[in-house]
Amino acid sequence: MNWNKQAEEIMMERFGNDKDTSIPLATVENGVPYVRYVNAYYEEGSFYIITHALSNKMRHIQTSPTVAIAGDWFAAHAKGESLGWFCEEKNCLLAEKLKKAFSSWIDNGHTDFSDENTIILRLELTDAVLLSHGTRYEL
Repeated sequence: MNWNKQAEEIMMERFGNDKDTSIPLATVENGVPYVRYVNAYYEEGSFYIITHALSNKMRHIQTSPTVAIAGDWFAAHAKGESLGWFCEEKNCLLAEKLKKAFSSWIDNGHTDFSDENTIILRLELTDAVLLSHGTRYEL
C-alpha cells in the first residue's frame, strides 16, 4: 500500500504518532455485517489492534478477511490478519509501540498478556479514500 507522501503524513497525524484512535471495524458473517469500535494504531498502511483470538471479530476475519474501517474523513477496506500472541518475540517492536499508543488503558486489567490468545490484529489497507482540506487521496 503506497499513499503519496502528503497522504501518509495526514494518516500519521490523524491515526499514528503514538495515538490511540477509536475506529469502527466492520466484519461479515453469513452475509450479515457486524460493526464495533476498536482501539487502533496506524503505521505504514496498516492499523493494529490488540484483541482476543477467540473473539467474534477474529472468527469473522478467519472466514472472510476483508473488513471495512472508517475514521476522521477516511474510509477503507483492509485485509485482516492475526500476527499472533502479543508477547511473541517477533512482535516485540510492534508491541512496544502499541503499549505506548494505548498507555491510557493498556494496564487497566482488561488485557491479559499471559494469555496466548491475546493477539495483535493487523488491518492492511487494500483501498481507501482520505479527504483533507478539499483534497481527495485514493489508494
